[in-house]
Amino acid sequence: MSRKTVMAVMVSLIVLGIAFSAAAQQPAARPAGQAPAAAPAAAQAPRPPAQRPPLFFREEWQQTPANDEHPATQQSVANPNLEFKTYGPGAKEFLLTGTKDNPQNPTHVWDGMCAQNCMLTLRDKNNMVDLTGQAKVRWVTKISNFQRIHPVVKLADGTFLVGDYSGGSMTDWREEEFFFSEIKWVKLDPARVVATGAPLEKVDLSKVDEFGWTGLMPASGHGQGGWSDVAKIELYGKPVPRTGGSTSASKN
Repeated sequence: MSRKTVMAVMVSLIVLGIAFSAAAQQPAARPAGQAPAAAPAAAQAPRPPAQRPPLFFREEWQQTPANDEHPATQQSVANPNLEFKTYGPGAKEFLLTGTKDNPQNPTHVWDGMCAQNCMLTLRDKNNMVDLTGQAKVRWVTKISNFQRIHPVVKLADGTFLVGDYSGGSMTDWREEEFFFSEIKWVKLDPARVVATGAPLEKVDLSKVDEFGWTGLMPASGHGQGGWSDVAKIELYGKPVPRTGGSTSASKN
């Protein structure tokens, strides 16, 4: 066989190889009547972004015309949808004081006269609240010395929990916020207002009945001792309609 003939055969084999390779890469023909394959998930329409929880309630407290210091009660609550509740051996010692629109001393609840542990919560009359995901609280607070303000929740099943977050400033009123998903929770005895047990591994905050706070310690009275103030509160979470109606306005 001549050299030219060998070269011609080799060129023919190369051309056939390229043709077979191209044919192998073509998608198989779809039988007649068969629907086209679904597009990959990445090519489908993107999901809408997650929605941030709405404002569930705002409370800025309601002073009397005298703008004096007096026991905090249901009448101290400015939001008509909220119920006022207190717990613990010092439950009746919360006071309302301050003046509306006064940045140096805004209307606020003060626990300074709680000679024993006390706790205050607010309860929406029509809805529980889902505090999962990006749910948060924003509030304006102030403290004295070693006192701290811990968030408290009461779950739909009656369980009380207190969080490890502790806020407050001794220098001035501080507006701060925190996310519930970043808090470690411990069970709370509402009769004594003391934490019980170890931090919980998992907590379901999808149905919260009440939200509030406690200092987890007695206060010292007037003067620079140990006490905490809570002024404006904004709670952000998804409303969860109640099915059993509301209860009495105050425990104590």
